[in-house]
Amino acid sequence: MIQILVIDDDLAIRLLLQRTLSRQGYIVHLAENGDTGLSMAIALQPDLVICDWMMPGLSGIEVCTKIKSLPALQASTFFILLTALDSSEDKITGLDAGADDFLCKPIEIHELLARVRAVLRIQQLARDLQAQKHRLETEFNEAAQYVQSILPPPLNRARLKIDSRFIPSLELGGDGFDYFWLDHTHIAFYLLDVSGHGLKAALPSIAVLNLLRSRHGHQGLDYGNPTDVLKYLGESCKFLEKQEQYFTMWYGVYDTEDRILSYASAGHPPAVLLTDAKDTPLQLLRTKGMPVGMLEPEDVIYEEKNQYIPFDSVLYLFSDGVYENSRSKNHRESWDIF
Repeated sequence: MIQILVIDDDLAIRLLLQRTLSRQGYIVHLAENGDTGLSMAIALQPDLVICDWMMPGLSGIEVCTKIKSLPALQASTFFILLTALDSSEDKITGLDAGADDFLCKPIEIHELLARVRAVLRIQQLARDLQAQKHRLETEFNEAAQYVQSILPPPLNRARLKIDSRFIPSLELGGDGFDYFWLDHTHIAFYLLDVSGHGLKAALPSIAVLNLLRSRHGHQGLDYGNPTDVLKYLGESCKFLEKQEQYFTMWYGVYDTEDRILSYASAGHPPAVLLTDAKDTPLQLLRTKGMPVGMLEPEDVIYEEKNQYIPFDSVLYLFSDGVYENSRSKNHRESWDIF
């Protein structure tokens, strides 16, 4: 049931509003001054407060300001000011205090009921939007959990260890990561990042992950050749054109015996190689190449490079989100974080 709180120091006004609104099926509560009304508003959390402007003690403006400053009432409780003041300055004062509507004295009953109905319609729309927002947040959380569930587990072998961190932002993103063995000594691994946010970015990311995981159905493709894989993705992911999307990718193949890493990049941030070498302890592994889907496949040339990986080295792959440090606004991290 809809609850309405009437705050007015005039008994006749309180009784008039109680009788009129009760006949419409609303539950009506009465308060004779601002202090009592504020306490009742906090306790009841009514759908609507109808409050006189000029009262002893707390004025209607003060009551409105206090109610609108409370998180529990700010969005859920609508506020109508009763006033004999009708100047533009007075209305501005009331609106600045948080009032949602005004009702002039003397009260015209039909106007009162029409304004109450209008306010409650707006409030119901706000509730519906809040419920829809909650449903969407739940669905996005479930989607984020699904994306995380399909990422590969850590790998721990004598010559090779792989681990990952999936740290989603406030929005669902298009990041994806995977690795797979080509034979007993060669392992392919990659990280991709689809442009945009939300499901629009997450779904293509999942599609690319599944496409590469179904590699046994593409016998003509050499998954040990990074540039061939990027070209293949450009041909296979033309669905991105319709959505005006693209994705970046860093793809590598590592020979665990010879310790040679072959890699290519499609516009992705460079991988960071950390070694114990005194002259070059940090190397950025980058190659030329545009993101997949940004240009026609035949217009893109990818470059492959090889890198010897010393013992006890660490290779970092990351999406562009690592550049932004959430601990400090507008702050970019340097390569020193590695």
